[in-house]
Amino acid sequence: MTGALLLALLIGKASATEPLLSEKLRLLAARYPDAIERIENNALVLRDGGPPIIIDDGRAKSHAEKLAAGDVEDSLSQIYPLGACATPPAVDFDPGRIRSEALLKRLYGGSAAAVRRDLVSVDWFGEWLQVTRKHGMAAALKAVAADLSRQAELKRYLSPSAGTFNWRPIAGAATLSVHSFGAAIDINTRFADYWRWAGKARGGYRNRYPLDIVQAFEKHGFIWGGRWYHFDTMHFEYRPEIIAIARAAGADSCRR
Repeated sequence: MTGALLLALLIGKASATEPLLSEKLRLLAARYPDAIERIENNALVLRDGGPPIIIDDGRAKSHAEKLAAGDVEDSLSQIYPLGACATPPAVDFDPGRIRSEALLKRLYGGSAAAVRRDLVSVDWFGEWLQVTRKHGMAAALKAVAADLSRQAELKRYLSPSAGTFNWRPIAGAATLSVHSFGAAIDINTRFADYWRWAGKARGGYRNRYPLDIVQAFEKHGFIWGGRWYHFDTMHFEYRPEIIAIARAAGADSCRR
């Protein structure tokens, strides 16, 4: 059992059926069939003809080091908890916040100009938002909007959006935000809570968004920043591989 899974189990965030890395990689490749050709030894071979991406660089890293320079294995190392509950995560439990920037650039584009070529407009409760069409992201966001439109009382939490595409680093870091790839959305900032605003105390965790919103996003392949120790409750990003691995693990945010 990995340390990450043990930590998750202790706080009631995952089942004991964590998939092996080989299964995680299979699920990753299955979610990006237009980009990932195959898994070969310790590398992802992509269809763009570029160099293979190393899966595991073999370096032992602290959590901070994984956030700053994560490889593919690091990005899949914590199991995301699905479901209708939201409780303060354990220290450094940030499933999905660790990312392989090298992979994201190959999936969506290595520059702002490259990403812009694949942006399309999606109607988000009367706003037209620019997001990537690649790998089904725009279609998934449309499906989220369709589901949530059935509950009119939720609109005030969803709109106006606080942003989608924006080529920029994460606040306080050198790595790129998933907003850079047009694959993230921030909803109405009026109800947002963010770890940097709350200070260092774990007791600063708070969520003011209905969990119906979270479940609708998760249903269509998005993860929620409210599941993170370094929480960002208005933030959702398209990471269908993380959701697929969570389902395979039977992860449940309500399990105690």
